Amino acid sequence: MSCPPIASYDFDSPDADVVLLSSEPQSPAHFRVHRSILTIASPFFQDMFSLPQAPSTSTDESQKIPIIPVSETRDVLEPLLRFVYPVPDPIITTLDDLNQVLAAAIKYEFEVVVSTLRTFLLSPAFLQASPVKVYSIACQHDLVEEAKIASRHTLSTDLLDLEGVAVEELKRMAAYDYHKLLVLHKKRSEAALEFISKVDSCEDGAVKCMQCNGSVFTANGPPKWWIEWEKRAREELQARPTTDVVFGMDFLYAAARKGGCVRCPGSVLESWKILADLKEAIDSLPSTI
Repeated sequence: MSCPPIASYDFDSPDADVVLLSSEPQSPAHFRVHRSILTIASPFFQDMFSLPQAPSTSTDESQKIPIIPVSETRDVLEPLLRFVYPVPDPIITTLDDLNQVLAAAIKYEFEVVVSTLRTFLLSPAFLQASPVKVYSIACQHDLVEEAKIASRHTLSTDLLDLEGVAVEELKRMAAYDYHKLLVLHKKRSEAALEFISKVDSCEDGAVKCMQCNGSVFTANGPPKWWIEWEKRAREELQARPTTDVVFGMDFLYAAARKGGCVRCPGSVLESWKILADLKEAIDSLPSTI
């Protein structure tokens, strides 16, 4: 687990009054902790410590404090406790690690830790690299706001062509939550394509090119670059209903070059207002579950 300790505190304080025992079958870790800290941080431990505790079986007087076995491994328990204790927070670099610590924090009702990890979950690095996985984790823990935010970031992902980590994450995601993503993508894609169709249906043609529309026979038709752009944009928006790609200069230039008209690049520039309005309309569509 990639949560390296960055503080010198080793949970071996001699004045600790309880031990949390990690779940490894061989050589479990003993975390000597303080009831007062856990009680303040967690209603779960507050209730637990209000009950009589079984005495330690150790013959060492200095070790005769209650030992509480927990189901978490040392790799989960240590970063969790570092978030609870007044020591520097651990560094969590993967979503798998974050998910395990978050699950433990929710289980033990460490509300401040849960709040911190919810913020970590929505860090730009995680959202940009693995939006589907962030969404899945949020759904697993009923984090409604985080799931909404993550769902917006999945718009740049083709949900029907997932690979690697994203595919594995579908095994952990409820069908209902995946269906909500699919519905979001489908409705947004359909609405975006409808906006493009409205541009096509404008009287006398909204987009012009001096060469493509220079003949009486082609005066009201779309220029070559628009025909190519629309074809490509429809394919892109059906897979990823976001404007990040289709209104980029690379995408527009590729359409103009493919059209083969020397005047079309100029038409693209002259059509900036139409493109800007179209982008704004698509961006205004509902973007979360």
